[in-house]
Amino acid sequence: MLHPDDITAIAAELAEADRTHGVIPRITARYPNATVEDSYAIQGVWRDQNIAAGRTLVGRKIGLTSKAMQQATGITEPDYGVMFDDTVYESGAEIPVEKFSNVRIEVELAFVLKTPLEGPDCTLDDAMAAIDYAVPALEVLNSHIELEGRTIVDTISDNAAYGAMVLGDVRKRPDEIDLRWVPGVLSRNGEIEETGVAAGVLGHPATGVAWLANKFHQHGARLEAGEIILAGSFTRPMWVSRGDTVRCDYGPMGVIECRFV
Repeated sequence: MLHPDDITAIAAELAEADRTHGVIPRITARYPNATVEDSYAIQGVWRDQNIAAGRTLVGRKIGLTSKAMQQATGITEPDYGVMFDDTVYESGAEIPVEKFSNVRIEVELAFVLKTPLEGPDCTLDDAMAAIDYAVPALEVLNSHIELEGRTIVDTISDNAAYGAMVLGDVRKRPDEIDLRWVPGVLSRNGEIEETGVAAGVLGHPATGVAWLANKFHQHGARLEAGEIILAGSFTRPMWVSRGDTVRCDYGPMGVIECRFV
């Protein structure tokens, strides 16, 4: 495990990379003994510093929950990060591309909780009962660590590569729709690039919410009512650049559009 001074130093590196929209060398190349717990500790230092600076935490993102994403990254287990209020956009938004590094888009569902949810034995049924509604979402990835050779330790330390999310307009209660079969047809500048269905996320997109509640229990915490949980992508990430218009059709859950400027 890493020395606390190393954890603080890496968190400071990542904070500077976030501020300058830069990229740092892989943590695991420099600290080969770093563990997953170290990486969550690094993320926690960065999170707490942002909260102390006045940012408001609105939810959590879960990453690497589908085979498509695991194959795209070479990482084989889920992870999570935090989301702040100033990273949430509505459909139709213009998003400044210079705010991010290694900018890519993922297709997801987000869930808003109506009651707290905690482990250690949280099930899919428990998660469904705690969810107020589902809403379609695009996640903007923001990676501050060199991509080649990354491990889950690198990714978690970098707040699970979260940059922003774009939320759709259609809200559905879990009993109104079979969430497994919500489609996603992702286009860039009018050309379809990725397709998938939400069942690609652990068989059911809300399974990730239960996984997160159980993971939080290991850290002595729980998910709270009102939090937004971004459940993980069911397509591979799509690269975007300045000037790109992105559109995703979620069938019965509507369409999200945004433009990178």
